[in-house]
Amino acid sequence: MEELVIRDADVVDGSGAPSYRADVVVDGGRIVSIVKEAADAGCQRPKARRELDAEGLVLAPGFIDMHAHSDLALLRDPDHSAKAAQGVTLEVLGQDGLSYAPVDDRTLGEVRRAIAGWNGPGDDVDFDWRSVGEYLDRLDRGIAVNAAYLIPQGTVRALAVGWEDRAATPAELDRMRRLVAEGMEQGAVGMSSGLTYTPGMYAEGAELTELCRVVASYGGYYCPHHRSYGAGALEAYEEMVALTREAGCPLHLAHATMNFGVNKGRAPELLALLDDALDAGADISLDTYPYTPGCTTLVALLPSWASEGGPEEVLRRLADDDTAERIRHHLEVTGSDGCHGVPVEWETIEISGVGDPALGAYVGRTVLESARARGASPWTVARELLLKDRLAPTILQHVGHEENVRAIMRHRVHTGGSDGILQGAKPHPRAYGTFPHYLGHYVRELGVLSLEECVAHLTSRPAARLRLPDRGLVREGYKADLVLFDPGTVAAGSTFAEPRTLPTGIPYVLVDGRFVIEDGRRTDVLAGRAVRGTPR
Repeated sequence: MEELVIRDADVVDGSGAPSYRADVVVDGGRIVSIVKEAADAGCQRPKARRELDAEGLVLAPGFIDMHAHSDLALLRDPDHSAKAAQGVTLEVLGQDGLSYAPVDDRTLGEVRRAIAGWNGPGDDVDFDWRSVGEYLDRLDRGIAVNAAYLIPQGTVRALAVGWEDRAATPAELDRMRRLVAEGMEQGAVGMSSGLTYTPGMYAEGAELTELCRVVASYGGYYCPHHRSYGAGALEAYEEMVALTREAGCPLHLAHATMNFGVNKGRAPELLALLDDALDAGADISLDTYPYTPGCTTLVALLPSWASEGGPEEVLRRLADDDTAERIRHHLEVTGSDGCHGVPVEWETIEISGVGDPALGAYVGRTVLESARARGASPWTVARELLLKDRLAPTILQHVGHEENVRAIMRHRVHTGGSDGILQGAKPHPRAYGTFPHYLGHYVRELGVLSLEECVAHLTSRPAARLRLPDRGLVREGYKADLVLFDPGTVAAGSTFAEPRTLPTGIPYVLVDGRFVIEDGRRTDVLAGRAVRGTPR
């Protein structure tokens, strides 16, 4: 007898087709049968060792978070309710060009310092891997949800070139090609970049094109955080479209949005650019989170020249008064490339987390608010905070526009990605709420998307981008990565005031046919594993 039958569910199967009522049978980690309208048809109803009454609940494929920063959280936090409770059954790691494989001893230490604001310092993690394959093997020991991995181009550049702002030599470019090829062979699904973060931002388009050719040869995709989401945003999108078309590489645009005052109401221009490319045969997709503020590290706002050489060089420059004044001028007057070419508006920069608990008073306040409280300039506060906390502070950046968010989420190649940073005392609520916020706010309350459309955005579309032949749909033979939610009550519990509150209306989540969320509570099941790309 089979393990489980989910009885009388309203199946939203991920295809975008209308829902239907069915009994769904799960056994051995897969969906083994779907019996539609079983009760009304009067036919023999399937039986199993366990029956789950799903009356009033929607059964959908598990959600795929196309942009996650859980690279260390999955290892240090077996519970991982931040994502499991949202119905997420697969996360894509290695984002924004910086992560922890491939590395050597030198670059591992550098990367750990550079992205401590994203993932913490990692002092509680045993870094017993160096290659992509070894990191995926580590995930295979058991994690809360499944995970795929993108080769981080900035980390590759740090390994082959260093943190200097210069072109790669032919020998260094050859080494980067080999590192990317090895990572793809070991199971990565593509390559990411962070082109406003060092050292990835130092790569010119020709270098990126060559690496994308390697990615394409293995059937992977390129996922750039491109060079600007502010001034010059459209030109930055155009660069990514052009270079991936030249390389013959599929393109997935990370957290694709149009931010800052210069881009208010300009989403239709971006979508027209993408539509023209798609109609001409380009292979493009994108992800967004359903909120207006962004989230990054405070140090990321600095001009690229200030970050050359790595974290220790940044601290040295910040400690020097003359150099710090040059940094301030770039930030506040000319518009730093780290701040997307827009002069920083300190009233939009809210400190969301610090590494040193003694600095906790800054959290939840904008830099301008802290400056006024102290009677100091905003730059003085920001500089001191970076130095005292050794570049660890994370920020919320209140620079988005609701009309842009809604327009982009309607697009035909849109998928969902939380971009969730789980560090800090007051993280962005998207880390805990992205997927229920789509379903509750943008589907039920606003009607921006229909339920069937939204589920397709969060399931089958990302599965297709990842080239996963047995995930993303409720189909016989597919993996039983499933979520059951109440469409009338599903909602994000997380808010900007209480960002770690878990969602409501998602009582059951299965990974590999096993309950990781049951009756609304996290079980002790660690059914997640690495989902490896398959070189074509």
